[in-house]
Amino acid sequence: MEIGVFKPGANIYFVGIKGTGVCALAELMYNAGMKVSGSDTSEVFYTDAILKELNIPYYENFDTAHIGENIDMVIYSAAYSADSNAELARAQELGIPSLKYTDALGAWSQKFDSTGVCGVHGKTTTTAICGALMRAADIPAQILVGSAAIDFGGRSTLSLGNKYFIAETCEYRKHFLSFRPRRIILTAVESDHQDYFPDYDSIRDAFVEYCRLLPKGGQLIYCADDMGASEVACIIKNDNRGIEIIPYGFNAEGDYKINYYKVENERAFFSVAGISCDFVMRIPGRHEALNVAAGLALTQMLAKSEGADLSGEQIQSIKNALESFRSTKRRSEIIGETDDIIFMDDYGHHPTAIKTTLEGIKSFYPKRRLIVSFMSHTYTRTSSLLDEFAACFNDADVLFLHKIYASAREDYKGGVNGRTLYEKAAEIRATCKKGETYYVDEPDDSFEPLCKMLKSGDIFVTLGAGNNWPLGEKLFTHFKSKGEVKNG
Repeated sequence: MEIGVFKPGANIYFVGIKGTGVCALAELMYNAGMKVSGSDTSEVFYTDAILKELNIPYYENFDTAHIGENIDMVIYSAAYSADSNAELARAQELGIPSLKYTDALGAWSQKFDSTGVCGVHGKTTTTAICGALMRAADIPAQILVGSAAIDFGGRSTLSLGNKYFIAETCEYRKHFLSFRPRRIILTAVESDHQDYFPDYDSIRDAFVEYCRLLPKGGQLIYCADDMGASEVACIIKNDNRGIEIIPYGFNAEGDYKINYYKVENERAFFSVAGISCDFVMRIPGRHEALNVAAGLALTQMLAKSEGADLSGEQIQSIKNALESFRSTKRRSEIIGETDDIIFMDDYGHHPTAIKTTLEGIKSFYPKRRLIVSFMSHTYTRTSSLLDEFAACFNDADVLFLHKIYASAREDYKGGVNGRTLYEKAAEIRATCKKGETYYVDEPDDSFEPLCKMLKSGDIFVTLGAGNNWPLGEKLFTHFKSKGEVKNG
């Protein structure tokens, strides 16, 4: 891969620069002294503000005139190719080296002692937690998250130094195989992305392939509570390739075993065996304690690389950071609170993540009625995991289901649709007496019924990777004139 070009003064052009990951990598390269520019569509994203704040120039169209021989490297979003994008075609004509974002991320990782955070779910929040812990422990790292992190000032990057690199790495289409890790955090492995991985074995094997990129002396930090992650760790251990295997979680042995977890007064309290401290967090869910345990394991490893175990001062700083941690956009994100109604948004789109998220919210707010709007993402995932989806909403007191949010990357010819999921979920919930279930094809058509339904003491959550999230913001705007407003 092309890494020699990544040096101060190099002219790097990004096609699709407004994308979360692409913008984040552009920012890291800009901070390293490279001349960064790019292009994208005119649609406004949160990354527009970041690019403007950094004074990174970018075009809001794609034109061959933007590509000149002075450009040393073109990095492009996976959404584009030379067949469909005039700028990429022009770069090809001029012989300018071009790298897809995931390949460029992999090339960037070769410059550092790098850690890849991966897993079917949990990787985004875990990466953000790692960043918060690195900052608290004063460890010289760069962090790249696959979403806007609230604790990073709404950005996807945190730059604390140039020794270590910690990045969220994605399993879809085996994109993470471009990354060059010395350490890997593995949160969860189970069937997902059925348009590319037809069964569990195929996705498990992809994670095994990724973990086998670890060099001798590398470290695999895995969730002992997850069967798939444990299976991958066992396979890597049996390879006898000199990789250190480090478990974390409630079922783990060793320093990163979670000793206890309890919820009181909308706070989570827990401890980790090898860290002499009790931790407090203000975000719901036992899975968040798992994410913290993974982050603590990595932080301790890097502290040792710096010459010593975490000091008492570092641990106290970490405790303070976790108590104020607010996670990332769309991960149990509180949009706002008004009239004693909490409006929340979460990206959970896999049955396991949905079940875990709703359990966490319900345990955190046991006296509140939980009302959920869920929009499933991709027909292939919904069809393959239909039974699991239908059974994962039992902690919702009221459930609104919508049409499936389709993906352009899939070619689905089956008969499952949003109403199919509704009928199956409604039957299960009626049998178990779990509350009301409604089907409203378009999320926005739920607005009027929800205006009449929501009352003081409720929590309303938009859930999923579809486009139902504006519903929560619209409802919050509607209700906020009725009482005191607490912004998220």
